[in-house]
Amino acid sequence: MIDALLPDTVSAAEIFGEPPAAALLPDEEPLVARAVAKRQREFAAGRWCARRAMARLGFPPVPILPGPRGEPRWPSGLVGALTHCEGYAAAAVARSTEVLALGVDAEPAEPLPDGVLEAVALPAERAGLPRNSHGAPPLPWDRMLFSAKESVYKAWFPMTGRPLEFEDALLSFDPDDGTFTARLLVPGWRLGDAVLTGFAGRWAVRAGLVMTAVVVHAAAGRADGSGAGVAATAAP
Repeated sequence: MIDALLPDTVSAAEIFGEPPAAALLPDEEPLVARAVAKRQREFAAGRWCARRAMARLGFPPVPILPGPRGEPRWPSGLVGALTHCEGYAAAAVARSTEVLALGVDAEPAEPLPDGVLEAVALPAERAGLPRNSHGAPPLPWDRMLFSAKESVYKAWFPMTGRPLEFEDALLSFDPDDGTFTARLLVPGWRLGDAVLTGFAGRWAVRAGLVMTAVVVHAAAGRADGSGAGVAATAAP
């Protein structure tokens, strides 16, 4: 499902339910040995998906260890992102010669708990959330916003090494074509002769899940057929 949000340059794998036995490699097992069972399942499912996605690009199975902020550290030559929620996990990877960064996120297609939207969304974002059409199945736009911000962060942090808070990007959605944009409210990131000032991504609701994805192409500023890309301006 999540691969429908991604261009052909990205390899994705997903799983519903329990991960297979021995999904973790020996170097990964100690990382969650003392974790609760739920955390162990999520961690194992994400790593199992990661290795399936990597194999499709010709990469051997290697441990995916966490970085200082818990972000997955990918083998040289790869970029990627993981996501998991109750009963679902997915991974997306791409060659770093084709993609600079990517982010994916999946959440249950349910409204956020009370008070969470106010904590993660700017006033302009809350005011600009799409309205559900009369007679149409309601979409949890608050959860969609949260998921899209997670995808933006997952693309931003590994590429820049800089944190990005919820209030550091202004997101807006097109409810008709399954896309969203994120405008950075902090200094952008230099990409060669350009500066990354925002992101473009895609969203979908499938199988009871909200899904979002962001892709930053190595050729910064180039959009592809998926609608995922990067907003850039000329550097001074």
